[in-house]
Amino acid sequence: MSPNPLDATLDASAIGLSGLCLAHCLLLPAAAALLPALAIAAEAEWLHLAFAASALPIAGLALACAHRCRPLPPALWALAAAGLCGLAAGAVGWPAHALETPLTVAGSLALAAAHLWNWRLRPHARCAG
Repeated sequence: MSPNPLDATLDASAIGLSGLCLAHCLLLPAAAALLPALAIAAEAEWLHLAFAASALPIAGLALACAHRCRPLPPALWALAAAGLCGLAAGAVGWPAHALETPLTVAGSLALAAAHLWNWRLRPHARCAG
């Protein structure tokens, strides 16, 4: 079975979304301090929920569809699940609003790492058998 180009696109999209999430969490508040008009975007709760809601289906598709030759390591699934849980917890401000940014950043980095790991494990040639 030959590799599916959609698999690489899904992983790349997920990594890109993680990067956008990091930029939103780390750069937008600094820019808002310099440009008060950006302060509204820095605190937009709907944007946090949109990032978290878009991460779940993309991550699920990228990880579930990527390896038809052999199953993914359980540690990769655990890393991806931890990342998604961090994103979700940060998006809803649980367990405390003060932890929103650290949870979101940690979740985004964990999920991006899982997608990078997934990309590296992806078969680049035809599967045997």
